[in-house]
Amino acid sequence: MSRFRTPLKNVRGLGAAKTGTEHFVNQRLTATALVVLSIWFLVFVVGLMGDDHATAMAAVAKPWNAILVVGFLVAMFWHAQIGLQVVLEDYIHNSLLAVALQTTVKFIAVLGAIVSVFAVVRIALGAA
Repeated sequence: MSRFRTPLKNVRGLGAAKTGTEHFVNQRLTATALVVLSIWFLVFVVGLMGDDHATAMAAVAKPWNAILVVGFLVAMFWHAQIGLQVVLEDYIHNSLLAVALQTTVKFIAVLGAIVSVFAVVRIALGAA
């Protein structure tokens, strides 16, 4: 029976019990933000259907649209990274492989967010 108990070191922050609540809350916050932002984004994109490239660029360049697109992109990449982290923690049991995959996922998510936000900023500032 004692083999099913969590070691005290986990409770004292030396194991997996460190950031579970924070992780859970971040996942729910990004999911909630994505529900609202995804609805807005779909309406925005559907409204641009049939328009030319210049009209779409001008629409994205409007300040509120640019801010909402950036918010959508950041929330999307953050939520994806959190979700993939949970999957990797649950299913990858080799420690070295788990660290390598976690690092790769985080790197790709941060790089994707930076590149996407940079593209929106360029459009918003008229440099594209």
